[in-house]
Amino acid sequence: MIAPWLQPPTGPAALLADRFAAAVPHLETARLTLRAPRLADYPAYEAVFTSDRARYIGGPYDAAGAYADFCQGCAGWLLRGAGMWTICLKGSDTALGWVYLWQEWQDPEPEIGWVLTGAAEGRGYAAEAAEAVLPHAVALYGVGGFVSYIDAGNDRSARLAELLGTRRDPAAEAVHGEADLLIFRHFGTEGRS
Repeated sequence: MIAPWLQPPTGPAALLADRFAAAVPHLETARLTLRAPRLADYPAYEAVFTSDRARYIGGPYDAAGAYADFCQGCAGWLLRGAGMWTICLKGSDTALGWVYLWQEWQDPEPEIGWVLTGAAEGRGYAAEAAEAVLPHAVALYGVGGFVSYIDAGNDRSARLAELLGTRRDPAAEAVHGEADLLIFRHFGTEGRS
């Protein structure tokens, strides 16, 4: 049985939810669709965020913490005009992961972030999704106006940030003040060599 708070809405509430979801930019790449998150995506989100896979992103969380994080990514669209997309293969509606353009509690700057399910790792999906979000981020925040916050030790994400044309920002790291947090500043296509 699905928990009541995870039941999709019906009737007029479902129509309203669909209207809000339609306002989220729909992005496509050669292999992927980035779409508005749905309640049906949450079980996969919870599986990632309550596991050791979440060790570099503030976790592992309990189920309530994972749900709060999921809701924060959804609410960003309404509150800040940017939020979370669910990553799916074209032609499928199964969540492979999520890419974020958001500003979490206590983040001094907007961030591009990514997380994948275990089954989706190692196929270039995070890079492809983040690449699709970069032009949107530049349009909202300008070149250099957004970052990726990456925990020290999360070498795969750090390499991906570098592939996306970022540079470490020691000044921002000093302001943020977390010893184990690396901040990579995005420069859009201008930062790539």
